[in-house]
Order: sequence, then C-alpha cells, then structure tokens
Amino acid sequence: MKDLDGHRPSDGYDPFDLNKPHARWKEFREDEPIFFHEPTGYWVVSRYDDIKAIFDDWKTFSSENAQKPMRPMCEAGRKVLTDGGFTAYSGLTARVPPDHTRIRKVAQSCFGPRRFKSIEPQIEAIVKRHLDALEDAGRDGGPVNFWEVVAYPVPAYVLFTLMGIPDEDVPKIKQYGASRGKMTWSDLSDEEQIPVAHDMVAYWKYIHDLLDMRRANPGDDFPSDLLRLQAEGAEIADEEIAGVLYSTLFAGHETTSTFMGNYVLAMMDNRDAWEAIRADASLIPNAVEEMLRYMPSVVGWRRKARTACTVGGVDLPAGAEILMITGGANRDESHFPEGEKLDILRDNARTHLSFGYGIHYCLGFQLAKMEASILLRQLAERFPSLRLAPGFVPEYHRNITFRVPKSVLVEWDR
Repeated sequence: MKDLDGHRPSDGYDPFDLNKPHARWKEFREDEPIFFHEPTGYWVVSRYDDIKAIFDDWKTFSSENAQKPMRPMCEAGRKVLTDGGFTAYSGLTARVPPDHTRIRKVAQSCFGPRRFKSIEPQIEAIVKRHLDALEDAGRDGGPVNFWEVVAYPVPAYVLFTLMGIPDEDVPKIKQYGASRGKMTWSDLSDEEQIPVAHDMVAYWKYIHDLLDMRRANPGDDFPSDLLRLQAEGAEIADEEIAGVLYSTLFAGHETTSTFMGNYVLAMMDNRDAWEAIRADASLIPNAVEEMLRYMPSVVGWRRKARTACTVGGVDLPAGAEILMITGGANRDESHFPEGEKLDILRDNARTHLSFGYGIHYCLGFQLAKMEASILLRQLAERFPSLRLAPGFVPEYHRNITFRVPKSVLVEWDR
C-alpha cells in the first residue's frame, strides 16, 4: 500500500541489512505483506499465517533453493571449488521427500534427546569454563566482548563433543562455518568469494577425513553412529552422510552462537525480564522460547513455488522464489499480541517459527534450547549485574538469513 507521497514500505528495502529491521518488517506485515523485490528476484512474505502455510506445504513450496547462494559464485571461485573436489549438497534443509524422509529418519535416530542428555554434564562444564574466561577478561574493569569469549565458542565445543572432534580443531571449523554462512546467504563481491571458496574445499575435505577416521576407529559420537547404522543396513549413502555432517557442523553451532549473543542483547535491554530470571530460574525454559521468538538467529528462509499458486490472496507464478521473513512473522500481532514486546511469560511463545515448521523442523532444536537454558542460568547466577557497555549499539553482519552480531560488549560490577 502506498502512502500519500506514493511510497511503499518496500521502497529501498535491502534484505541483507539486518541492523534495525523490525520497524520495517512491521510495516510489511501491516501494509505490504507479500511483494516482489526486484533487486533479488524474490517474493517477500512477512505474515505468520502465510509463512506457516508455506512451510507446511512442501509439495507446492520446495526447499530446493534453501541453500542456493544469494549471489552465484564467480568463475574463479567455481574453479577453486571444482579443482578442490567440493561436491557438498545439503544434508536435509534443501532436500524433499522421499530422500529427505529417508535421510532424516537415519539422522534423527542418533541425534536426539538420549545423546543430548548424555553430554549435559559436559555442557555444564563447557559453559562454566567460558564464564570463568569471561570473568578473567573483565578483571581490568573494562568492557568485555561476550560474543567473542562465550557465545562464539561455547556451542562449537558442545557440538564437537557430540561429533568427536578434538578441541584444537574448533577455531578452523568455526572459520569454515562463518565462510559457509557468507557463501550461501550473503552478497560477497567476487574478490571476497575466493577465500570463502578455499575454506569450503578445506571444510569438505575435513568432513571426509573425519569419516575415514571413524571408519577406521569408531567412537561414541554422531559420525560413528551414522556409519554404524549404514553398516547395519540403513539406507544412507556415503555422500549423504557427508552432507548431513556438512550441514550439522554448521547449523549445530553457528545458529546457537548467534542466539546466545542475541538473547543477551535482548535481556540487557529488558531488565525486568533479567531480574525475573535471576529471582526464579524456573522461568528460564519459557524465557528461552520467548527469546527465540523475539531475537532469533534465523530471520529468513527460502522456498520455491513448484506451480502457480496463491499465498495470502496474492497470485505467484510457477518457479517463484520466496523469501519468508520468519523474524518478522515471529512478531505478528495477529498471533502474538504485543509482538514487539519481550514477555517471558507469554503463553504461546513456543509457537514461534525460529526452528521452521513442518517436515524441515530443526533437527537439533532440543540441543539448542538445552545449551541456551544452561548458559542463561549460569550467567544469571554468576553475573547478576551484567549489562551492556555504555553507549554500545550492536551491529550485524550483512546476511539474508542469519542475524549475527559483530560483537556484544558487556560489563558488570566487579
């Protein structure tokens, strides 16, 4: 809908700029809930009911473009990938049934509550160790980058415990993950794509080396479980196992790191919620759901219309590429009253779309919530006066899907 000056909410919209998107997303929901964004070629959808319906209808709305680079790799970058033998394909998110159903069944059988629960004491210890580091970093009295000291490394150490990956490999796997996020969901220049392409080759090689090691020496970890099930007759190919690890090694820590950074920002800006959690730890599980709604890691997902269809009263052509702004839908007032407000007592907080919906619902959602709850509890116990550094305003990396803060500067009473 145009205003009196003939402008639309979508005019000048840059979907890669995630610094302060919520006011504009609210305008989209209210005045232009579905529109075609010519610079990217995507139909942008922002209302909760429309996005949930798209997620739920995988036959009409294919996930085949979920991992498609927003900007195609340049020729030099493609040569790096080809020469390096990079053939990675999505583990699950870009697959459709029946392959998706078959592979997910195998992966889910060994990446679920039993295994997560088994490493809970290790998660507690990993969080404690990094909060010790936070305390040490703050001894000089100045601001400390919570993102760098805690949020960035903790989920990696947790996930790699599940994966059987040595601690000394954490920095390079985090680097590979960051490069993968940029390759797929950012708008890198040709020059910026080259080092990313080299990282992807190294990442893919690392996964295959890991599988070779587990074939030779099985352990009590996720890759060994997948290989064991395959040997016992499970219908999953070597490259499909590699694809599952390719996705899990990224999604299993990058999204949780981002969420930890974002929920500290949310808590520090909502002191009543922080004080309530400090006073009553039983509020934490629902608070985590509410923060997943309010400040999620993933704010946009993509689908492709297989056939001509209608969404929210708007006709879309066959082949239409769709960007679903889940971060905006999570604040849709029609589903979440006062959706722009953080309310840790919200009774329907867990109906957020931050883990997706339907057949592609996030495989590791329970692990992410477990990690978030443990960190939030320990943080509130040990740093009750935690606050953002004076004058700090978060900035976010350019990305169409992952809302990743560049830093989270905090301080507390020593």
